[in-house]
Amino acid sequence: MSSLFPALVSGSTARRPALRFGDRSLTYAELAASAGALAARLDGRERVAVWATPSLETAVGVVAALLAGVPAVPLNPKSGEGELGHILGDSSPSLVLAEPGVELPSPVSDLERVDVQVGAAGQDTPARPGTEPDDPAAPALVVYTSGTTGPPKGAVIPRRAIASTLDALADAWQWTGDDVLVHGLPLFHVHGLILGILGPLRRGAAVRHLGRFSAEGVTRELGTGATMLFGVPTMYHRLAEALVEDTELAKALGGARLLVSGSAALPVHDHERITAATGRRVVERYGMTETLMNTSVRVDGEPRPGTVGVPLPGVDVRLVEEDGTTIASYDADGTPTGTYDGETVGEIQVRGPNLFTEYLNRPDATAAAFTEDGWFRTGDMAVVDPDGSVRIVGRKATDLIKSGGYKIGAGEIENALLEHPAVREAAVTGEPDEDLGERIVAWIVPADPDAPPAAEELADHVARRLAPHKRPRTVRFLTSLPRNDMGKILKRALPDAVAKAPKHD
Repeated sequence: MSSLFPALVSGSTARRPALRFGDRSLTYAELAASAGALAARLDGRERVAVWATPSLETAVGVVAALLAGVPAVPLNPKSGEGELGHILGDSSPSLVLAEPGVELPSPVSDLERVDVQVGAAGQDTPARPGTEPDDPAAPALVVYTSGTTGPPKGAVIPRRAIASTLDALADAWQWTGDDVLVHGLPLFHVHGLILGILGPLRRGAAVRHLGRFSAEGVTRELGTGATMLFGVPTMYHRLAEALVEDTELAKALGGARLLVSGSAALPVHDHERITAATGRRVVERYGMTETLMNTSVRVDGEPRPGTVGVPLPGVDVRLVEEDGTTIASYDADGTPTGTYDGETVGEIQVRGPNLFTEYLNRPDATAAAFTEDGWFRTGDMAVVDPDGSVRIVGRKATDLIKSGGYKIGAGEIENALLEHPAVREAAVTGEPDEDLGERIVAWIVPADPDAPPAAEELADHVARRLAPHKRPRTVRFLTSLPRNDMGKILKRALPDAVAKAPKHD
């Protein structure tokens, strides 16, 4: 296959900005020199780890590994010793690439260490053409899942998945080399690394990484020539809160060409607040470690807050019931077929060039992840709206609530609760109930901790907004919701807070 990064070997882009982290930056020529020199040192390695700090060195290290055709394993610097030990034992990297001067914890420190040098001599030397593998199925990255149902599994991401996802997003978002992307996401996962770093580099565009996300940083970068912003719902929620008083932030966001949210659903309430203050809508897309990106709201389509859009070019999507019956799918031209009434819930299953190859060393888990006819089981539950947009209602394991004979998605109840002025944050789960099968439980962070809303008031609000059978039967108040590094709510951790969460049944 052709190079993942044509701009690295093109003389026309040599002086164009490629990467900026804080006050440090690289042009495409400088990136090509640094990554090319490191790639030469990696030749013949089977696999390398990357200590994924938010730095130029992480970006250069990953690009170098891709140029050398050596699979890279990004490591989360916040992971504990046990998780790091599992990942290193499973992936067996021969060395770790790291930012000079950064202390590595055990057991990462036991690996051979190569410090990534940025801005070395010979900066006008292009990356070595022809060093990248020709095989589209060749492994590029091994990205470990969150491990919510056991030890993290290493999803082997092939080169074709990276190329097909980034090219499909370029089509959906009209992404070009003239764009300048801003983000402050971690670099050990799909969103921050593949979309946020490799995405701009494949287009010949520029990326400005904030190091640490802040409204001030977003205002500064979007106000000085940046055109796109990537973030997760927690970030956009903080921006929505700041917009109440920050006119400069509103101006900066209003001037952006594209605002993208991902990794979890962005509440409709935050969509509406941002659009009202800036005139810009936030585009959502849907993907996961094993599939990269599956769907997106298109920039040339109608605004659809609360949905993740339509299948990306080349990606097949279908919704399936528990018995294997297909509820809805899409024709070759993207036209929905089957039941797309916005109410009938099914599991999202996908197939296409964007999928991972396997779980490293886990043939059993790999086989279980696919149907007999070759579709990947995402575990995400959704409906297809009448216009063909996919609307995710939650995870099969934690967010599909079967109550009183109804299948109810937690996500729509959470959105309804967030529209109540006395609710700052909300999560919804199901608990066993002798009468209903499962009862709906709402976990609420009130806007005013000293004056939380009455449980009955919240239940009635949901019943009026949605339907009586979707009302919470139990409400529990918390000071905060447990979240992971990406801002996703850790619903399995909610019961641990029962002792300090008063019940209002």
